[in-house]
Amino acid sequence: MRIKNSGILLLVAILLFSCDKKRVFDQYKSVGSAWHKDSIVSFDLPVLDSTKKFNLFVNIRDNNNYPFNNLFLIVALETPSGFTKVDTLEYQMAEPDGTLLGNGFSDIKESKLYYKEDVKFTGKYKVHIKQAVRQSGKIPGVEALQGITDVGFRIEQKD
Repeated sequence: MRIKNSGILLLVAILLFSCDKKRVFDQYKSVGSAWHKDSIVSFDLPVLDSTKKFNLFVNIRDNNNYPFNNLFLIVALETPSGFTKVDTLEYQMAEPDGTLLGNGFSDIKESKLYYKEDVKFTGKYKVHIKQAVRQSGKIPGVEALQGITDVGFRIEQKD
């Protein structure tokens, strides 16, 4: 019976992954139960076809412990030559009533957040993501951002 259940689980996993033809990179890293303000989540990107264009996304998994309506991120894209392009980004994470946005059937929601479109790669790149959330009227950042469990990065091939 265990072998049959394992076979069914494997088949479902293959079907789910085969339906995602645009994906060329999709990886998550856990930040525990809270994302510390000094914690940088980094991804080493694969070498991609330099003749094609790609769309880039930051993926966030959060739960009902997330206390804010929005999320501020500092995302750095490091090129093979060492040049780093840094962006400060803001994303809405919840409705005004506090209901989390994103996909998911449980209290854990997954949000696919646009980062860049129509990007061409020439070589091996790295991405570094850091949270930069602050409470209204306060200068220091939130020390430990509750409710964020995983940070991911996704690359999709442009049609």
